[in-house]
Amino acid sequence: MRDQLEALIMQMYKSNILYSEAVREFKKRFILTVLQENKGNQCRSARQLGMHRNTLSRTISELKIDVRQLRDGIKRPPHSARPAAYEKKAAR
Repeated sequence: MRDQLEALIMQMYKSNILYSEAVREFKKRFILTVLQENKGNQCRSARQLGMHRNTLSRTISELKIDVRQLRDGIKRPPHSARPAAYEKKAAR
């Protein structure tokens, strides 16, 4: 892995990519990968990244990452549409 990283860094350097651009792109890809693994769940992702959820949320905004695209579209139904058994489990 180290050799791959060094090759990538050399390629970026020879392409005249600025340090700030390289760091931003690395940060974006790293966070995006963890978010994808957690299906967009920011709490779990923040825990795995070793940062506070608010810091992750702020970084997501700064990097203009659309977390909605990472979610499976699965949302909890509104209270009015939930079956009684679901609400009993949630109360425990």
